[in-house]
Amino acid sequence: MSYLVGLTGGIGSGKSTVAGLFAAQGVPVIDTDHISHQLTKAGGAAIPLIRKVFGDDYIDARGALDRGRMRASVFSDAAARQRLETILHPLILDQTKQQASASADAPYTLIVVPLLFESGKYADWMDRTIAVDCPEDVQITRTMQRSKLNETEVRAILAQQLSRAERQGLADESILNDGSLEELEAQVVGMHRRLSALAAESD
Repeated sequence: MSYLVGLTGGIGSGKSTVAGLFAAQGVPVIDTDHISHQLTKAGGAAIPLIRKVFGDDYIDARGALDRGRMRASVFSDAAARQRLETILHPLILDQTKQQASASADAPYTLIVVPLLFESGKYADWMDRTIAVDCPEDVQITRTMQRSKLNETEVRAILAQQLSRAERQGLADESILNDGSLEELEAQVVGMHRRLSALAAESD
């Protein structure tokens, strides 16, 4: 298994953009959100368990997870959120570890985990962690622009995540995403060089 670097950040912080910039440097990227979508699409491994626990109403006409209905349920009912996490988190973690164990011709592998510190299941096997950060108002604006969520719904999601200060305190590295794409890329390039050196030293 190569040197593992975890990438996290609050909703709307720009994790996907940052991950794409690392990928452009030749870094293998494992995205747990992508794994989650694969597990909950039609025919996905999580669908039978979701159907059993939540019922047919939470499965759409294509046989995939009805994301809108499930989102509304888990953000209004903590018990429902816990039931969903009990189904998904072990499956996501297992697939993430399988992919991370595959040999990679690169100094390190980047693993994108939105709730890296909140879940308590990833940080202990990462060699290094990065938090993507930006002002909360920017997070809210970005999330509303890219989704159908309103400000109240976005703030409800933020309330369930670590604060910016808490996340920065736990992470080894930080990337500030409040400027231009060029400024962001410059940070990623510099961090890539530093992480590559750290990975080489760990061999």
